[in-house]
Amino acid sequence: MVPGCVFPSMSTLSRLFLLFVGVPLLELFILVKVGQMVGLLPTIALVVITGVAGGILARIEGLRTIWKIRSELAQGRLPGGALFDGLGILLGGALLLTPGILTDVVGFSFLLPPTRKLLLGRIRKNLNQRLKSGAIRVTHFGGVPGAEGQGWQGAPPWGAPPASPP
Repeated sequence: MVPGCVFPSMSTLSRLFLLFVGVPLLELFILVKVGQMVGLLPTIALVVITGVAGGILARIEGLRTIWKIRSELAQGRLPGGALFDGLGILLGGALLLTPGILTDVVGFSFLLPPTRKLLLGRIRKNLNQRLKSGAIRVTHFGGVPGAEGQGWQGAPPWGAPPASPP
């Protein structure tokens, strides 16, 4: 059992099945129900308008995040939080490209700064818990770059660089 999982007893294959089959079926069901309530053209217009509005919002938020990253780098700081924000914006934009109402709601949630901060905070907390519990392992090869001013300790995992021509 993996701590912090929504469906702890599900295998990875089951989760992928749910993601790639279950979510589109649920989206189709919701679109059909909305189409029955408001009609075909308003439903299509809703999907198109949310896609266009989401694209515009993703661009604005993406540019804002790029400026934040540049500013933090210019001040000599690592832009970890801004990069995580960028990941949330990318995820939100991708969800908005997927036709459907449920994915649009989640996508807009990742594009609006207050809800993005809330969602990314929960994701970060979950990742930290899973790292501490050992459910996620990070592996690296070679030494730590920059340790003792020598870069890689020993040869890098991809082999020694080719000799430069004379």
